[in-house]
Amino acid sequence: MPKQLKRRLKTYQTSLGFYDQAIAAPSMKAALQAWGASSNLFHQGVARETDDPGIVAATMAKPGVVLRRPVGSDGPFTESAELPTDLADGDARPRSKRRPARPAPKAAGKIDDKQARKAAASFAKEEQRREAERRKEEAARAKEQARREKAVAAAEAALDKARREHEARTEEIETARAALDERADVEESRWAKQRTKLVEALRRARE
Repeated sequence: MPKQLKRRLKTYQTSLGFYDQAIAAPSMKAALQAWGASSNLFHQGVARETDDPGIVAATMAKPGVVLRRPVGSDGPFTESAELPTDLADGDARPRSKRRPARPAPKAAGKIDDKQARKAAASFAKEEQRREAERRKEEAARAKEQARREKAVAAAEAALDKARREHEARTEEIETARAALDERADVEESRWAKQRTKLVEALRRARE
């Protein structure tokens, strides 16, 4: 049996934002990871292990799954929980301060070995599912990033090609313009000489 399946699961509870949250996990570290916590909520006093029989039963039925209920309520923990009904209309934002989970009564009995093994196996399965989802999301992000990079490279290549074509055409136009200017200068010089001769001939004819 894999080492992870041999570890007995425990139920951990905390309060985050609008919800109380609970999970069956093999360790505090695993619970924090499942909650997505960036700090140690247990050291901060806002998370703890619970033996509440209702919470333990709910989490052991879905090990590794984060269950929630509206903060401050005594309702059951579920995967989908409604927001607390006493929220003010203008106060729909997470609370800045987290409160410690309330103490709960001790469980009347303990999970037997068969249930513990089943719960541990389910937790491992849920962990694998979450890891597969993470890998899938990472692959999708990498694919999208590669698509964007390919599109950017294609756009940059098209822009560079158009710029080179423009510069080549501009150079051709400038060359043609220089040739026309030279022809114009030659024509102006020829005309000046011819005009001088014709004016001189006209002057002599009038004498």
